[in-house]
Amino acid sequence: MKTFIALFRGINVGGAGILPMKDLVVILEKLDLRDVKTYIQSGNVVFRSTEEDPSRVSSRISAEIRKCFGFEPQVLLLDSAEMKEAIEANPFPEAESEPKTLHLSFLASVPENPDLQDLEDLKKDSERFSLKGSVFYLHAPEGIGRSKLTANIEKLLGVAATSRNWRTVTSIMALARSSGSPG
Repeated sequence: MKTFIALFRGINVGGAGILPMKDLVVILEKLDLRDVKTYIQSGNVVFRSTEEDPSRVSSRISAEIRKCFGFEPQVLLLDSAEMKEAIEANPFPEAESEPKTLHLSFLASVPENPDLQDLEDLKKDSERFSLKGSVFYLHAPEGIGRSKLTANIEKLLGVAATSRNWRTVTSIMALARSSGSPG
């Protein structure tokens, strides 16, 4: 069995896409996914599956949520090794001590033509970013709420993204480890 990490985009945020985690667990178990564990209400799930193809698993999950709840969230699936690599590749290790200031945006694919110059032009002096494959790292000591850079990540990278702060990323990885996944 393979351990997957599902990062749901846009559920339980701003009153839209409401999906209680207990209901999400039931849906995933109905799809024969095992050892389902959630972390906070914004759609972070660790589970095990006999299916090894992440795109098939992701499509099945989205379709079942649409059937049961009437909306179809984007589900980005990583295996535990990919999450571990993202954590180990963090270009801003000194920011880990303030985990709410460090954000990882997991991208649907590696950007083909990212506009890094426009991102550079939008960032505040205190902000730093790095694009490594399909992960965009952002250290924003002043927070991301008013960051112009944060608001334009998808547009300027040209791919869908879902972001998590460092605390969430490391907590999800701990859940994956507790499911028997290496890392």
